[in-house]
This record gives sequence, C-alpha cells and structure tokens, in this order.
Amino acid sequence: MTLRAALIAVLVAASALAGPPIGPAGRWKTYDDKTGALHGLVEITEEQGVLKGRILKSYDPLKPNPTCDLCEGERKGRPVLGMVFLWGLTRQGEDYKGGFILDPDNGKVYKAKVRLDEGGHKLLVRGFIGISLLGRTQTWVRED
Repeated sequence: MTLRAALIAVLVAASALAGPPIGPAGRWKTYDDKTGALHGLVEITEEQGVLKGRILKSYDPLKPNPTCDLCEGERKGRPVLGMVFLWGLTRQGEDYKGGFILDPDNGKVYKAKVRLDEGGHKLLVRGFIGISLLGRTQTWVRED
C-alpha cells in the first residue's frame, strides 16, 4: 500500500468514527436575556439547505400560551407556540446567514445569523439591524 492510499484509509476511518456532522437542526433551549432564566424551547429544521425555526414551548409562568400582540401582518395576535420565527438562513462557511428572526416579545423582525459552538452543544444566535455589529447575541443550548 502506498503512503497516499494509507493516508486516505486513515481519513475515511476517522470520518466514519466521528459520525455525522452536527448541524443546527434540532431542539434548543432559549434563555431570557435579562434574568438568564429558561425562556422557551424551539426546534430548528433544515430543508434543502435552508434553516427554519418554530417555537415549541414557553417556560414563562406568566405567559404559558403567549400571542404575538406586537407583531404586524399575518402574525399579529396569533399564538406564538408553533409559529415560525426563524427563516431563510443558509450555510456560508462556519455560519448560517442571510435569514431573519422574529422577536415575538416586541414584534420586530431582524436579520439573523447563527453559529454552532462547543462541538454543536450551543448555538450562537445573532439578530441585528443593518450590519451585524448593531445587534445582540443569544446562546441557546441543545436539548439532550
């Protein structure tokens, strides 16, 4: 066996042991920006390379079934649970960009980008206006 063939065999074996690549698809716990308390549970799916996120659960005891009262258009007054609030992100290098995220607490839609962290156990979610510097980042934790 040549050195090249041996190297290819090692790389193929290592790839098989590593398992499938971990992406942002899955269920994520979200946390309140101010208190750090568990805020909600969301699910991100990927279809044809495009991410979409839905809100599955609210952990706010004061708003167990929230509605998007400050939203505009078709989302106004609609239940937040089940709502698509993240859409249109595609992979661009290490990040997923080019999409949007809705903050149901204030009804505003922001540009968005996400990046996996800590081996796929955390997701850094950034919503921003205009350029990425003008925004905020939340850290979501993958549900086990």
